Amino acid sequence: MQSSSSEHGRNDPGAALLAESGAGDNAAPLTVSEISRALKRAVEQRFGHVRIRGEISGFKRAASGHCYMGLKDESAVIDGVVWKGQAARLAFAPEDGIEVIATGKLTTYPGRSKYQIVIERLEVAGEGALMQLLEQRRKALAAEGLFAEERKRALPYLPKTIGVVTSPTGAVIRDILHRLADRMPSHVIVWPVIVQGEGAAAQIANAVRGFDSIEAGGALVRPDLLIVARGGGSIEDLWAFNEEAVVRAIADCTIPVISAVGHETDTTLADFVADRRAPTPTASAEMAVPVRAELLAMLGETGLRLSRSVRRLADRLNERLRNLGRLLPRPANLLAPHAQRFDELSGRLPRALSGRLQIARGELARRGAALRPVLLKRTFERGTEALARAGQDLPQAMTERLVSEHERLAALSRVLAQLDPKAPLQRGFALVETSDEKVIANAEAARRAGALRLRFSDGSVDARVEDGAKRAYSKGRKSKPKPGQPGLFD
Repeated sequence: MQSSSSEHGRNDPGAALLAESGAGDNAAPLTVSEISRALKRAVEQRFGHVRIRGEISGFKRAASGHCYMGLKDESAVIDGVVWKGQAARLAFAPEDGIEVIATGKLTTYPGRSKYQIVIERLEVAGEGALMQLLEQRRKALAAEGLFAEERKRALPYLPKTIGVVTSPTGAVIRDILHRLADRMPSHVIVWPVIVQGEGAAAQIANAVRGFDSIEAGGALVRPDLLIVARGGGSIEDLWAFNEEAVVRAIADCTIPVISAVGHETDTTLADFVADRRAPTPTASAEMAVPVRAELLAMLGETGLRLSRSVRRLADRLNERLRNLGRLLPRPANLLAPHAQRFDELSGRLPRALSGRLQIARGELARRGAALRPVLLKRTFERGTEALARAGQDLPQAMTERLVSEHERLAALSRVLAQLDPKAPLQRGFALVETSDEKVIANAEAARRAGALRLRFSDGSVDARVEDGAKRAYSKGRKSKPKPGQPGLFD
């Protein structure tokens, strides 16, 4: 039984325990890496350039900048990768659910035994798919409130400086400049950008943010209004103005923005987020400034209306003044009583002056009688005698007053000597003060002070209140401290 089993094992290759080369088997075994590399070469040689149509699924952008996604249809899925350098040059931002056509080459990923397409170009598969992507993006941005009417600002009536973001070589900038020159010559700053193709969205967004970053009053003039403009074209040509970077740059801009992209029938997401949409670039210039001739005509008409209004107001005031003047009495009637009173007083004035003069003369005669020389001489002699008597009595009065004041001063000096705080120091007393020379009047204040200064008649010494001394003085004892107990001056 054993021999038959072993013979059967040798005849059955699938049941062999050890690898052995059979008859006619001249192929050496390959390692996993070798077969993986062989498969990779075969796939890349056979499918070096392919275009695959499918729906993006599971899109993600790695921290390295590479993009990974799946392309699927109804029954199959193939992995795709876009390397960092190529991802930066994509014409649109890939999103899940977009049907695209990917151009590149097939390769394998040996680490997982998978095959994938290395995408070199990614395009939306037809206008229908592009419109689907546009609608998805519009709904997402609208949900954030970027298109809300309450966010939109009024345009300045007469901007001094206008910033224009457009291509410097196209007909758009010429149309805008010509229209501005016809209507109202303005200072225009052009930020040149490409308006379609690779990198257009980034340039447009950077231009809008660049204008917004200019500080008012700086070396560069800050625009009062921005115009983002481009001529007409297909949806692919206008796609840069549908990119999220451009939409968010316009939404974040603090300067009012007019979107003038394409013709009247063309609509982009920039039109929704801008403060005003112009159907054409030329129309944006018409929105930006008024017509100078119309403005001058309006000013002239306003001036005429103002002049007529002033004249009408002056006429009404004059008429009112005349009506009020008719209600006033005549000046002659107003002055008649006062004129009569003046005449009456004028007639009485000479008589009154004459009577007053007579009274004054009588008074002068009476006063003059008292001013006779004899009477004046007698008055002078009496004054001289009184002055002589006062001169004799003056020395004695002054002496008595001086003695009285001297006695009063001596009494005050004695009182002052008694109140002098330094007088008790001559009798052996001491003045207790704090270190800042404030007098201490009781024991409680001395305990709080701690450090004391004792002032004697011949100088002062510093002292400190110790515990034993505090107890002795707080109880009112006058005995000396006990042996071993610190004294006041220890």
